[in-house]
Amino acid sequence: MNKQTRSERNSKNNKKTASKIVLKIVLFFLLILVAAGGYVGWQVWSDLQSTTDNMYEAVEDRQEHAARQEKPVDVDSGEDPFTVLIMGIDNDGDNVEHGRSDTMMLVTVNPNTEKTSIVSIPRDTYTEIIGRGIKDKINHAHAYGKASMAMDSVQNLLDVPVDYYVSVNMDSMQQMVDAVGGVTVTPPLSFSQDGFTFREGEPTHLEGEKALAYIRMRKKDPKGDYGRQFRQRQIIEGAMKSLASVDSIRNYRGILDTLGNSMKTNMSFAEMQDLFSNYRGAAKNIEQDQLAGSGTMMNGIYYEIIPDEEISRVQSHLKTELEL
Repeated sequence: MNKQTRSERNSKNNKKTASKIVLKIVLFFLLILVAAGGYVGWQVWSDLQSTTDNMYEAVEDRQEHAARQEKPVDVDSGEDPFTVLIMGIDNDGDNVEHGRSDTMMLVTVNPNTEKTSIVSIPRDTYTEIIGRGIKDKINHAHAYGKASMAMDSVQNLLDVPVDYYVSVNMDSMQQMVDAVGGVTVTPPLSFSQDGFTFREGEPTHLEGEKALAYIRMRKKDPKGDYGRQFRQRQIIEGAMKSLASVDSIRNYRGILDTLGNSMKTNMSFAEMQDLFSNYRGAAKNIEQDQLAGSGTMMNGIYYEIIPDEEISRVQSHLKTELEL
């Protein structure tokens, strides 16, 4: 009973921000595509395609899900439900090739029901790391084997196919926030981090360095990693809102440079076009869910243990969304 209440509470608190992570990224690209037709024409289109080409990174040695062996997803038809694994990568470098996926969300998009569902996965979830032969925190899968191992591990945990991924370097959010002129957030609690002070309920404009401090604090948050994920989503939402402004369109080159350096995906430019054309209706109906468990220490290491009944609940929900 307590677990379900906690899940529902997290869902209500985070729904508006979490659900827009993917959708705002999609809407930004759509906006650029529209601008290509009426603002600066071919040059914008060419720059966008170049950026998405830089972002593209295929996944290799995937463990194919049985459902996809029977029927591969076809986004060109606009009829197939599909999934996207969204990962916020925490590392010390300038790219997203390595590092732990400290934010993980599995998004399902169903064009037939015109519905999008987002399930947040705790970074410390104790599960099998596919291809590694061990059980560990799920956020270590990306560090061990990049996007392919992370996708396979989530696919194994939730027993649904993981078709696409988008990984974002959380450190590069500093450059992204600066590129869009900063973002404004309302902190859910008061705290200090890296020399900056944030006060609960007080709208605060954040430039890049301050924004990075805002999303990196975890230990002082009574909600732990759930609280940090909420603040990360606030920053991403604010950045994506700023991307839709006229000033951002005029500064599209700098923004595209930042996206190209900070994001990776196995979606091709053609597949992105298909998604924009065929799946926009699913953005009208969005729901947020949280895979929830309880923390425990094993050999001096903290893990999040997800009960079997909770995993079954989420698996059933996802399979319904994917018509499996």
